[in-house]
Amino acid sequence: MRPHSIRRLVILTEGQFGVHHAKTAIGVIRYGRDDVVALLDSTIAGRNVSEWLGDRYDVPVVATLDEAIALGADALLIGIAPTGGKLPEEWRAVIVHALEARLDVLSGLHTFLGDDPEFASAAALSGAEIVDYRRVPDRHQTAVGRPHRPGAKVILTVGSDCAIGKMTVALELERAAREAGLSGVFVPTGQTGMMIAGWGISVDREISDFLAGTCEWLVEQAEEMGDWIFVEGQGSIDHPAYSPVTFGLIHGTTPHAMVLVHKVGLEEHDWDHLPGITHPIKPLPELVALHETIAGMVAPSRVIAVALNTSDVTDDDARRVIRETEAETGLPTDDPVRFGPARLFGAIRAAFESEGTA
Repeated sequence: MRPHSIRRLVILTEGQFGVHHAKTAIGVIRYGRDDVVALLDSTIAGRNVSEWLGDRYDVPVVATLDEAIALGADALLIGIAPTGGKLPEEWRAVIVHALEARLDVLSGLHTFLGDDPEFASAAALSGAEIVDYRRVPDRHQTAVGRPHRPGAKVILTVGSDCAIGKMTVALELERAAREAGLSGVFVPTGQTGMMIAGWGISVDREISDFLAGTCEWLVEQAEEMGDWIFVEGQGSIDHPAYSPVTFGLIHGTTPHAMVLVHKVGLEEHDWDHLPGITHPIKPLPELVALHETIAGMVAPSRVIAVALNTSDVTDDDARRVIRETEAETGLPTDDPVRFGPARLFGAIRAAFESEGTA
């Protein structure tokens, strides 16, 4: 991968621009270092991303790649994270067109675009680069129980379900730490986080024997960058498809503390593989206890705060649910996106200072 320089991105979401499937697009637009010049999605062309994400995000939606190139795009980013990470077959033509036009193509799919003969040939002829963020390094090591650096405070975001904001919460808390004059570090463990931060490993691609070891190594790198370390969570502990990656993160990062992320109104796991089979989400106090028990099998850790995703309710309802959740769990609770991360981070910092967690 080339050293990161500021790119001018067009993000492809054709027909899938929504909070769930397009979480990669939304994350990069909100938090990425690159300039986003356009969203490529003919189904909503002529509109603007600000309609969904707010006035800060002035990104036009275009119908064709040529329109995006005319706006100055020099890279095409695949903006979806579909179940199974497969490339939609109907997207092949636009990817070839981008490579032939010398646009780099950036992908976080499990389908490695660089291994596709047609894409590789087009890139070789034009000199464009294909970046597959989920391609893990050739590093096969199990966890060794490395102790944390003295003074480091490792905090892992965990969730009641997938795709509800664990990365976003970690990024917001890192921002709050930095704004408080502290050395905050965001640890990317997924493809979107890597696109935003410019480093990391997509741990869901790791061989299971080496998953915890990779998570341990990522925290070791982060401890060289700062004291307040916010690890991006993945999956959820009781999700029927994605629980293994959560176990690996908990036991590999051995966090001093965890922040439980939950989306208000969500009652069942997002799992559409077998229609009619449901998996209700457990009550938050039960999830708190479950995560602490699982972590304690390797190293003691506590859930010290709850971060709510209140995007589907009004401001008044959000404040009410925050109060109710604090009463239900006995933990500091807030929505760090809607109301800012300062209050939640302040509570987390106070917990470390009062209990000497690290």
